Amino acid sequence: LLSCRLYCEEAKDPKRRSCLTVLAEALDVVVRSFAPILPHLAEEVFQHIPYKKDSEGVFRTGWINASSAWKKPGIEEAIEGACAMRDSFLGSISGKNALEYEVIIVIEPGLLFELMEALQAEETSSVSQLNEIMMASQTTLLSELPKETPADADIIKGTFLINLEGGVICEQSSYKVIARPIAKAKCPRCRRYTSESSSTPCPRCLNVLAGKGST
Repeated sequence: LLSCRLYCEEAKDPKRRSCLTVLAEALDVVVRSFAPILPHLAEEVFQHIPYKKDSEGVFRTGWINASSAWKKPGIEEAIEGACAMRDSFLGSISGKNALEYEVIIVIEPGLLFELMEALQAEETSSVSQLNEIMMASQTTLLSELPKETPADADIIKGTFLINLEGGVICEQSSYKVIARPIAKAKCPRCRRYTSESSSTPCPRCLNVLAGKGST
């Protein structure tokens, strides 16, 4: 999830920058948390953080002060729901390379579908947050089974309990997951099976190499 954003996206791409922001915030919280019991280690780490502009030290810059902006309503449930579907997907391929598959997620219209749409706005994507969580090469999000689904297709069914606003909003939602071997070739740059040829980078990587990625 992190490595693809850090090493495959363009340096100034918002997805890569947001990943760096999360890592920086996590490091700050962890260092301040263990500072009272490991003061020397915490101070050494703090002094070597390259983006810190102050030099007063970890003990003079206050305790943990996480911004309320991190508490986005529904995001925790969206991630937990996606992880539940990922577990269903990985269980269905029994230890095989997840990147060699595309995933189809089917959820009836409702709250769970809306939460997944927050992670993937497009119907099919190889670069969405949802696809990164699924660890596949491509993820498709649908509200009903595709008409071309074979009768003998291995469809994994599951349920997820959504609990929002301290239990004020509760909804049990069902989902279906279908894993299919992907027909595309492995990209020589990002290693996902999203290229038309094994000797040619995928469209996303071609844009990054050409300097046309998001800025």
